[in-house]
Amino acid sequence: MSVIAGVLYHAVGASSAALCYTPQKSVKGWSWQTYWLAQALVCWLILPIVVAFLTIPDLLIVLQEAPTSAMLKSFLFGIAYGIGGIAFGVAIRYVGFSLTYAIAVGISCVLGTLLPPIVNGTLGDVLKSNGAGFIMSGVAMGAVGIAFCGLAGRNKEKDLEKLQNTKSDFSLAKGLPLCLLAGVLSALYGFSLDQGQPIADVAAAHGAGQFEGNVIYIFSNSGAFVTTLLYCLYLHTKEKTFGEYSKPADGKRGLSVNYLMALLTGCLWYGQFFMYNLGHVRMGSYKFTSWTIHMIMLVLFSTVAGLIMKEWKNCSVKTKRILAFALLILVAAVLILTYGNHLGDAG
Repeated sequence: MSVIAGVLYHAVGASSAALCYTPQKSVKGWSWQTYWLAQALVCWLILPIVVAFLTIPDLLIVLQEAPTSAMLKSFLFGIAYGIGGIAFGVAIRYVGFSLTYAIAVGISCVLGTLLPPIVNGTLGDVLKSNGAGFIMSGVAMGAVGIAFCGLAGRNKEKDLEKLQNTKSDFSLAKGLPLCLLAGVLSALYGFSLDQGQPIADVAAAHGAGQFEGNVIYIFSNSGAFVTTLLYCLYLHTKEKTFGEYSKPADGKRGLSVNYLMALLTGCLWYGQFFMYNLGHVRMGSYKFTSWTIHMIMLVLFSTVAGLIMKEWKNCSVKTKRILAFALLILVAAVLILTYGNHLGDAG
């Protein structure tokens, strides 16, 4: 039951992440960097610190006792994750959202899951454990399902181009290297959490219980914030958009709605991390599978959200069939991973 509860927590977190971009549609008069930095301040910096103070007993003492090396590694890998996020955003310009998602998230799903046991030297033991076959099959199936989602998404983009008689700036030569970079570096966020586990162990010793992982986000998320801050400041300087933070975006509503939407986005984006931790501590012997379960569900729920918002209504029958097949694979992958975790926990 612990594993099932863990998967359900991951589902809630993935749902939160899948919905986090919807408030952006209500933002008026802000450039991307203004909105992105405002929400990043909430999810990458403010909330990790506030939530840690609320959920970690003796937080200041925990930070004094925690290994400096674990803090530094978590922070640095968080910076790498932030660079991956920037590469992801730029790649979309050249190969579209769907193909970028398929390649980058697919790589991140597999690499981010297997990297911790490989680096920690425990992969051999994992492969010999109960349910290992289901775990590896679930990871592989998840990557395949994500790839088919990307194929369906690319077909959707082509369908819409034909319908609207437009031509995209598609360039695989420019976009593919960025997708690969985004996938590899994004995978390091899961590794950042793994390397920060000694900090969580100290928090657990002080009675943090199921919230022990919240202390790691202080370092992993602030690392990602540094990268985001530098990139947004670069764009602000290049495009001269610093004034948007105080300039009324809409004469009727002013700035209040924009800031409210940025706050909501930040809360939804951080919500995935909060739920990720609650799921992670319940995953038994195969805690490292938290990353792949989260990523698969993120793609699954993002696609479902797109269906609900009728983003696929003008697509061809072929595209819809590919999408349906992809969703079936993703659901099967989650079920197989859940069963594998159950066997590992029971064994």
